[in-house]
Amino acid sequence: DRQTPPPKAPIVFVGSSSFAFWTDVKTYFPGKPILNRGFGGSELSDALHFADRVILAYTPKQVVIYAGENDLAIGNKNAVDVYRLFVQLFGKLRRAQPALPIAYVAIKPSPSRWKLKPEMDQANRLIRRYLRRQRNAAFIDVVPVMLDPATARPKPGIFKSDSLHMNAEGYKLWAELLRPVLR
Repeated sequence: DRQTPPPKAPIVFVGSSSFAFWTDVKTYFPGKPILNRGFGGSELSDALHFADRVILAYTPKQVVIYAGENDLAIGNKNAVDVYRLFVQLFGKLRRAQPALPIAYVAIKPSPSRWKLKPEMDQANRLIRRYLRRQRNAAFIDVVPVMLDPATARPKPGIFKSDSLHMNAEGYKLWAELLRPVLR
């Protein structure tokens, strides 16, 4: 932050490598004060633990969260665990800033973690249902645009060679859905 001071009242992107690797995120949203605080391998418990330093310290005007995928894949958690952790994080952020707009990006379907899709879908359903009952909250469902309609599997060409992380084509899909939600 000393070398590159963050913008005032930023839109904080927080979560796992799907945000951390979106290094050119600002170019997708010109004029928006984006502050990317994603870090690889992170789980919702990390976002909760570090919320004071990584999110709230910046007095954000909005928070966008992508987390939960690693909880299921490497954190030995299930959909209900992910939901509960999300609710805790949401509550912590809202206690600090009661009117804070919060958006959650759905857990994405990726080829390398396809076997987890039923659990991902359940976590997404629970979080979507929760956010419907909240003010200034959005659930950004990236799943349909990432699936090939002909096969109902992840679209070829939107992932890097690891079949987990997205390439620029994948981020373009996300940006189209995020753009109307960002304040």
